[in-house]
Formats: sequence, structure tokens, C-alpha cells
Amino acid sequence: MDFEILINDDYLNLVQDTKLAPVDNKTVLSLVNDFEDEKWRLEKFDNFVWDNIALTALSAQEREKLAGKNASTLRAAAKNLRLTDKEDDKGKGSELAEIVLYGIMHHHYKALPVVPKIFYKQNVQDNAKGADSVHIVQEGEDAFSLWFGEAKFYNSIENARLASIVESVGNSLLTEKLKKENSIITNMAEVDRLVENKDLAAKIKLALSPDNSMDNIKPILHIPILLLHQCSVTAESKEMNDEYREKIRKHHLNRANAYFKKQIETLADKVSKYSSIKFHIILFPVPDRKELIDQFTSAVAYYKG
Repeated sequence: MDFEILINDDYLNLVQDTKLAPVDNKTVLSLVNDFEDEKWRLEKFDNFVWDNIALTALSAQEREKLAGKNASTLRAAAKNLRLTDKEDDKGKGSELAEIVLYGIMHHHYKALPVVPKIFYKQNVQDNAKGADSVHIVQEGEDAFSLWFGEAKFYNSIENARLASIVESVGNSLLTEKLKKENSIITNMAEVDRLVENKDLAAKIKLALSPDNSMDNIKPILHIPILLLHQCSVTAESKEMNDEYREKIRKHHLNRANAYFKKQIETLADKVSKYSSIKFHIILFPVPDRKELIDQFTSAVAYYKG
């Protein structure tokens, strides 16, 4: 990973005296960017976004075709991005968060982007439908796990925001939504292109067929939830030191506690086989949401030509 990991553990290990249940199916990942010349490294973050943009904005076939052609890859990816100059657009920054999640899934979880969601949008100006990311992680030679991600970019992740995040996750776990995502995977050529083991590729498509009950899928289902968020501690800091690390650790653990409490209260009794599904909260602080979105939007406009 390009970024420092502050927390990477099972939630149960982090809060052993919790009364919440179930918690043995949850993990917390906290990532931070560093500083240079007493400033948060905006360029490093921006490079991560553009280095990983092809994972969600281009198909595997397009990525293969453009291998080694960096400028062509960026232009092709940018063409599929949603670009808006509306100041009140609620979706502004959503694609930026999705790209960051695809990068984290690739580098940290070693996941295969079996559905590049931005690439497969029906209309460039639409937001991606369904899960914000769809990945498969190979678990050895003959096993796999399925990852349907949520990506959010907020000015704040205080309690008032949590209900909408939980609602979004809950909607993604409706049986018809899960079956739709599975059908998209099986109807595309990405699995055959990305999974070298052909027996495993066939096994994946068989497992995700509409004839298979979702009850059989949920034990291998993972829901990574990226909360890219504006953070006053990060905005006020000038260097990567132990004081900054400890403040972010405490803040992220506090937010993970609040989020999982809200999720359990809302979804544990509503989602069938909730305890079988693995949930991963991923927290990443930035100093200024608007600055990042403005820079990204300008770069998209440039590459779109």
C-alpha cells in the first residue's frame, strides 16, 4: 500500500469488552496519507487515484490493450467518468471514492476487479448502479470470496451520517440486489480473463448462477465500506508523528464503534444470515474534501480533452 496502516484488525480484538453482537464478522482498517514540507501530500493521494483509475473505469480487455500506454489509458478511463460542474450535485466526489476503494481492494486485499463499475455504467453522466465495487478474492487454489463494496466521501462521519450509510449497506444486501450483481459477474468475460485457474473460474460462475440460493453465498460474502472523510485533525496537522497517529487511531476506533453499533441495531434482525456476512469498515482521513474533488474534476476535464 502507498499509505500507512494505523489499524488492521478484527473488531473483536480492538474492543474485547463490547456488548454488541455479532461482532466476530467485522474488521477495521485505518489508512493515512503522510506529510511533506508541513503539508498533507495531496500529489501522492492524487497519484494513487490516477494510478488505479483503470481498475474501475476500464474493462480487463481494455486494460490489456492499453498496457504500457499510460497517457492513452488515462484518456480512455477519463471518458467513462462522470463530470459535473454543478455546485449542489450530491454525487460529487462519489467516483473519486469508488476509485480509491478499487485501489485499496487491489493493493491491500489482493482482489480481482471482476466488475469495473464505472466502465459498465449505461450513461457516463449516471452514478454507478448497485454496489460501488465488485471484486473476487482467490482463497487458495480452489476457493474464493465475493466482495461487494460501498464507497462514501463525506465532509463528516459523525453520528448524523451513519444512518444513511447503514441504509445503503442494507439495500445492497437485499436478495434481488445480490442476485443482480451475481448475474452481472457471470454474464461478463472478466472472470475468465482475470482468474488464471480455469477450474476455479468455472466454479465461481457456477456458484453465482441464479439457481444457487443466496444462503449458500452469504458465508463467502464480504462488504467493504470505505469512508473517505474530511478530518479536522488531519487539516490541522503538519507532520506524521506519534501524536497524529494516536489521534487518528482513537477517532477511527470511535467511529467504527458507532458505525457497527448502528449497523447491528438496524440490520442484524432484518438481513437473513447477517452473522455469516463479513463487514469491513475502511477509514481514510483527508484535510479538505472540496480541494480534492476540485483537483480531480479539473484533471478529468483535462484528460477528457
